[in-house]
Amino acid sequence: MKSDELRTAFTKFFIDRGHVAVPSASLIPHDPSILFTVAGMVPFKPYFLGEEVPPFRRATSVQKCMRAGGKHNDLDQIGRTARHLTFFEMLGNFSFGDYFKEEAIPMAWELVTEVLGLDPDRIWITVHLGDDEGEAIWRDAVGINPSRIQRLDEDNWWQMGEVGPCGPCSEIYFDKGPEYGEPGGPAYGSDERFLEIWNLVFMQFNRQADQSLEPLPKPSIDTGAGLERILPILQRKSSVYDTDVVRPILDVACDVTKTKYGESKSSDIALRIMADHARSMSFLVADGVYPSNEGRGYVLRRIIRRAALRSFSLGQDKSVTPQLVESVVSVMGSAYPELSLNRDFIISVISREEERFRNTLKSGSLLLDHELEVNDVVSGEAAFKLHDTYGFPIELTEEIAVDRGFTVDRQGFDSQMKVQRERARAAGKEGGTDPELLDKYREILEQFGTSKFTGYDVVSDSGRLLGIIETDQSGEVELFFDRTPFYAESGGQIGDAGKISTESALMNVLDTGYALPGLIKHRAKIVSGLPTLGQIAKLDVDAERRLAIRRNHTATHLLHFALREVLGDHVKQQGSLVAPDRLRFDFSHWAPLSDEERARVQRLVNNQILSDQQVIVEETSKVEALEKGAMAFFGDKYGDTVRMVRAGDKSLELCGGTHVGNLAAIGPLVIVSESSIGANTRRLEALSGFGAIEYFMGLDKVLGQAADSLRTTPGELIGKIESIKERESELLGQVKTLQAKELARMAKDLVGDARSGRVLARRDSLAPDLMRELALMVKAESGIEAVVLIGTPDGEKASLVASVKSDSGLVASELLRDAATLLGGGTGRQAEFAQAGGKNVTKLNEAYALVESLLYEGL
Repeated sequence: MKSDELRTAFTKFFIDRGHVAVPSASLIPHDPSILFTVAGMVPFKPYFLGEEVPPFRRATSVQKCMRAGGKHNDLDQIGRTARHLTFFEMLGNFSFGDYFKEEAIPMAWELVTEVLGLDPDRIWITVHLGDDEGEAIWRDAVGINPSRIQRLDEDNWWQMGEVGPCGPCSEIYFDKGPEYGEPGGPAYGSDERFLEIWNLVFMQFNRQADQSLEPLPKPSIDTGAGLERILPILQRKSSVYDTDVVRPILDVACDVTKTKYGESKSSDIALRIMADHARSMSFLVADGVYPSNEGRGYVLRRIIRRAALRSFSLGQDKSVTPQLVESVVSVMGSAYPELSLNRDFIISVISREEERFRNTLKSGSLLLDHELEVNDVVSGEAAFKLHDTYGFPIELTEEIAVDRGFTVDRQGFDSQMKVQRERARAAGKEGGTDPELLDKYREILEQFGTSKFTGYDVVSDSGRLLGIIETDQSGEVELFFDRTPFYAESGGQIGDAGKISTESALMNVLDTGYALPGLIKHRAKIVSGLPTLGQIAKLDVDAERRLAIRRNHTATHLLHFALREVLGDHVKQQGSLVAPDRLRFDFSHWAPLSDEERARVQRLVNNQILSDQQVIVEETSKVEALEKGAMAFFGDKYGDTVRMVRAGDKSLELCGGTHVGNLAAIGPLVIVSESSIGANTRRLEALSGFGAIEYFMGLDKVLGQAADSLRTTPGELIGKIESIKERESELLGQVKTLQAKELARMAKDLVGDARSGRVLARRDSLAPDLMRELALMVKAESGIEAVVLIGTPDGEKASLVASVKSDSGLVASELLRDAATLLGGGTGRQAEFAQAGGKNVTKLNEAYALVESLLYEGL
């Protein structure tokens, strides 16, 4: 029976018995406690835990599984046994509170003996020590010989965690024969002889925190049968590596390394590792796992490099993974179409990773060989150098050392790693960048190359999600794709915003920029769901916002032309900001624009816009573009091939931004401000399109409101304002005359109150400038040598003023210093005139007393 026939037979058997066929879930589980989907029950875990209501009572599946890394790790066994694989398929049937042991056991027996045709006399069963019920069903209902039923303890007990659903399990074994090892059944015989092919888990208890067991109200069934364990029996092969799901891949490994299978134990192990790892790496990349230095990506990196190293040990110094992946697609593509659909992408990811490793593999191997020749232990320093400089994962170094009978100083290696992390963290704080984040950016760039920008032609596109980096911002992520229509901020043009959706998530893109040159990052907020690496996403730029940006960008080109036309050829762009709501243009010039110059610039730009000429974009060489008169400016870097933007017949510039198709699409342009931002550098701010229209409408509204409030028309508003200004000038003159008379009266009164030529008075509701004028007027009178006035002009602030004659023997600032401090203010060191203030108006009376004691002291 071939593998396709086994999958079909198993699935059909259970469909005929009321089960729903559920497609295989991804190798990336939703369960955060495990790295990979390690068993057929993993996708159904929420049903078993009661977190979700299952949409069916019975189910069957052929589930992709991976056991490499984390708690479930068979990686070190690969190639050394006839039955272990990192990637495998698990056949299973499940009952969610429907049937239990009395139905599950007979069904399993029927499938194994009648559908698959296994010899009943070669089948052995294990049950848990306390599962009398299970043993009775096997013995009495099925009729198996009791001598082939064995009781085990922990090996036949399954539990999901320290607490929660658990129960006994019963395992079905096949006796391969005496040539494979010692007799005695699964409990006492050889593991290679007695091969476990199916595990039936009976979830019937709920373990409490005190470790007591309570019966579940609805016991459930979870079974798992290894497809690759059953195939060697059905195909009469001694090893899983000889079956139709692995042997064709192993044959390709032989071809690419020019090695014959069966020649030696060491080369056979290497070939088996290559075949197994080819399957694992292909399925992992197809499900969205990419090589990296952490988590699932690290496991994948180790698998790829492990396969490359084994091929290198067989004398192959060229890339082997493309041919291996091709063979996996050929063997498994019909059962798993995602392999065929993503074939080119899978090959590109894996071969790029292999090439990175092969660049240092030879020199790294020489270093390791030397270390093993001169030392009994691979030092931590050498292991770290192999990791840091040559890309050898520490586990790979340990594996090679163990193969040769040596060990690795893991503690020394960990110490070196700690020092490196601390050094990187310190460098990050010093340089203002996050070294770990930069490493992640470089990782993505090295794995997949630069992002392809498609937004010159479209605002909606699809792309593959290559990277997800969580940021410190709540709910925000940085997303990376192989292609994108989102423009990354550069050349003054701000990044695009919009939406991105996948089959499992919706994100709002807040901004787009470059993580590294050529690598576009999308800063996004997750609206719903969770995105998964490898998904094909729909990327939709906010088209209205992009159009506004395009208008403003083309408008900056026209501004550049117009400024040079009006001010001279010395004008050159020094910087710009192109946003959807405005544009900013910095240029070299030594003086402010006159009203006439500003009007001419604005008129030239709008004349060009009204000409409705085409905007033509052409890709050409930099040399040819400059020969045609294209402008390049403010330190922009250009490659050999450049984009030349011709905006009408007056503007020709090198530019990587997005532009309108014809000038009329810009709409009106209005300059709203002009200022200096440095020596010989000016800045214009302007609006175009709807922004300019809104600006004009706003001005029109304000003009109308002003005319209405002055009871005139907008056309007569200037005349009305001039008339009001004349009347205001007349009234101000009258006010000043009245104030002068009032101050003169107040001065006369204060002179009359003088004590020995000195005046101290409180005057509230008097502005500081008038208080100053009053003090000077009083001091000017005959016989007055010092004046101090204190008060509050508005009830919120205190004001003090002192004026003394030079021959008075007094210092004005000394008279006010303590009082000003009390009021919460201060004063300078002026001799003849001082003024102060403060906010503590409640302290005015105390301040008055302080000044009084100083002014009249000794009199």
